[in-house]
Amino acid sequence: MKLATLKNHTRDGQLVIVSKDLTKYIAVPDISQTLQNALDNWDIISPLLIEVYNKLNTNTLNNSQIFEETNCESPLPRAYQWADGSAYLNHVELVRQARNASVPESFYQDPLMYQGGSDSFIGPRDDISLACESWGIDLEAEVAIITDDVPMGVTPANASKHIKLIMLVNDVSLRNLIPAELAKGFGFFQSKASSAFSPVCVTPDELNDSWKDTKVDLFLNVHLNNQAFGLTLASQDMTFGFDELVAHAAKSRPLITGTIIGSGTVSNKLDGGPGKKIEDGGRGYSCIAEIRMIETIKKKESLTEYMKFGDNVQISMNDKNGNSIFGLINQTVVKQEI
Repeated sequence: MKLATLKNHTRDGQLVIVSKDLTKYIAVPDISQTLQNALDNWDIISPLLIEVYNKLNTNTLNNSQIFEETNCESPLPRAYQWADGSAYLNHVELVRQARNASVPESFYQDPLMYQGGSDSFIGPRDDISLACESWGIDLEAEVAIITDDVPMGVTPANASKHIKLIMLVNDVSLRNLIPAELAKGFGFFQSKASSAFSPVCVTPDELNDSWKDTKVDLFLNVHLNNQAFGLTLASQDMTFGFDELVAHAAKSRPLITGTIIGSGTVSNKLDGGPGKKIEDGGRGYSCIAEIRMIETIKKKESLTEYMKFGDNVQISMNDKNGNSIFGLINQTVVKQEI
């Protein structure tokens, strides 16, 4: 099943059911006005949504409308919690190597995770509005999941059943603000701008056999200024599956329905070492920082610039037949008008 949230001048938007081919939608206010409400009552509401979804795909509804991704909020325009992991240890290894530091052994058994701001997500076609280019504006293309209520202390084996929806995310990072924040020993805050999620979120069964061991076995497409930037395989080099990330987040407290957990920047090795640009025969990258780290390791300096005002990023994922699953995140960086 595919779901989206349309802008309607309310904080939480209007829940709609979207056809498998992303061409049509239907609002179902008699079933649920918002995605959060649907999640809160998932056992009751999801069968009703699935029934309408099946009718939408078989063209047995006469009141469907044309689906326009530009009208979408992020599926959850705001959420009770947004926790982002760093499940791709290749990315972490490069960060450490660029600083001439080793990766602690504990990182391979205990996931990295931070708690991000979840009160001001922006839409997948909204501009990334920021005050200063000097903050080091970077994209981060990731996969994310949404949970129902997760009990404290859940095991990875039991965590998978709490994953209700899957989507993509652009976790915008302000790289030049990160060092000073981390030096305080209190984590990210100002260095993490508002994130944007894909127009559509899907139930795991929509991915068929591409949902394996709570990992998405498909390529994540990233274009920067209309040039191919990344084509990384989301299942490859993912040290921790989403079951382990959920269990990690719930170690000392329960997770509330509507919790979003991100995979961290998707990052692939190449022949056991750092990746390469697509034009050089590699799979590219899911963030600019990774190129800069590799440049630092190889050339002792970072040459690639972060995003500037006017730059555009596009993030999507296709199924094995080449069909878009989640729709397109398509954002342009603009100067904030005060």
